Amino acid sequence: MTRFLRLQALTALTLAATSMAMVVTPPRVSADQPKEAEGTLRRQQQVRALPGQLDEVLMVNDNNPELITGEGILVSTFAQKPGLNLALNGRFDLFSHHVYAGQPDQLDSTLWLAVVAKPVGEAPVTLRLLEGSTSLSQATRKGQTGSPFLPLPSLMAESGTAIASGPGSKVAGDLLRGDKANELPQQWTIPAGSITPLVVLPIPVAGLDPLLNGRNLQLRLQSSGSIHLATLAAYGDDDKAPGAQRWSKLLQAGKQSPKEHQPTPRGARGRMVYSRVSGVQVGSTWNATLTDPGSNYLNVGDAPISWPISSLERGDLKTGQVQTAELQVFDSGTAWAAHGNYGVEYDLTLPLRNEDSQQRTVAVTLESPEKNGSGNGQLVFKSNNSGPVMFRGPIEVTGLDGEQGRPSGRRRFHLVLRRGQQGPQLGLITLAPGEQRSVRIRLLYPADATPPQVLSLLPVKQSTAASVDHP
Repeated sequence: MTRFLRLQALTALTLAATSMAMVVTPPRVSADQPKEAEGTLRRQQQVRALPGQLDEVLMVNDNNPELITGEGILVSTFAQKPGLNLALNGRFDLFSHHVYAGQPDQLDSTLWLAVVAKPVGEAPVTLRLLEGSTSLSQATRKGQTGSPFLPLPSLMAESGTAIASGPGSKVAGDLLRGDKANELPQQWTIPAGSITPLVVLPIPVAGLDPLLNGRNLQLRLQSSGSIHLATLAAYGDDDKAPGAQRWSKLLQAGKQSPKEHQPTPRGARGRMVYSRVSGVQVGSTWNATLTDPGSNYLNVGDAPISWPISSLERGDLKTGQVQTAELQVFDSGTAWAAHGNYGVEYDLTLPLRNEDSQQRTVAVTLESPEKNGSGNGQLVFKSNNSGPVMFRGPIEVTGLDGEQGRPSGRRRFHLVLRRGQQGPQLGLITLAPGEQRSVRIRLLYPADATPPQVLSLLPVKQSTAASVDHP
């Protein structure tokens, strides 16, 4: 069984969280969708490159190995080898995602994940947590934040209670809402000359069947001075977290935790092995305003239109656009770019306008088309939703049709998209002739997803448009 399937086996025994959310029934969409043999659907439409670009905020990306099989350094920006010798100062982020499957001779072991830092100079440094969260796949003790892989429907609308399935989904949702996990402090003062643990978090497997657990961690940080930072993995003593001295010795020893997935060299032909990231990427947020070429707005009469989200090498949907963040530094034998943009926030604005003489209604959706065959004026989908999960996480939309014809405020949804799945509609935008409205969409590309997806604006048949219930 693959690690992905094993992670899915961590499904919770209860679906209590779903009782506080609402399943949304999508309206019918009038895109060209002729059925083909073997359950293939081809939708003729525009597929445009996504405007905008990544910012220049550095993100320490800690995902190789994903499955931790031994103690050691996961990723380090310290000057001492195997450190990458990169100082961090001001605004920067950390994205960390790991899985632990226990030790062969133990049923109750715990692996500890530590984030440590040390000032570059001879003065103490203050480090503030601007936003951040962490979650296990399964909490085993009181006080731990956990989010099991719940078998949720394709679309659920939040109604006062957060919805999540898996730790990546949980952390992405927390950051969208501005929530913070209880395990994270607000601020640290890091004395000069010493290695200081910022957070020490367990990945326990005791009592789990199978012996498998995962942890996702994402921090948005502001530093008052230059620091070096590292993430480390170590076993505890009788389930107690290693102390500061242990982490310091482990870092100074220079031993790396075993890496996995050697990447295909950049530009090589044949089978593509992306590998996982262990380095520092350039870019934390993709900001964009989506308009027609040469215009200040987007004409809803041009729908259907789609834009790739998290496009990558050999997955650009023939737009020629690779959104992947470049790596400023990275460990040998790991990915040479941040394929998938995991942990990156997409903040997109759609200034919509109806230039027609009749009222127009469009639907907003996130979809997961087939990578092969999509592009060049079409998207390819499957007529059934039986494939593997390609996206599992939240999305926030502002400006959808609300009550009494007024635009709604922020609404959040949780999506589970399978390979080749047309997205369930997040909501409608109805515009009278000449009317304009700005719609904003935010999402953090979550762990446990497989890129790319597309953001789509689709026309809705006026005679068959179903109303969407609002919480």
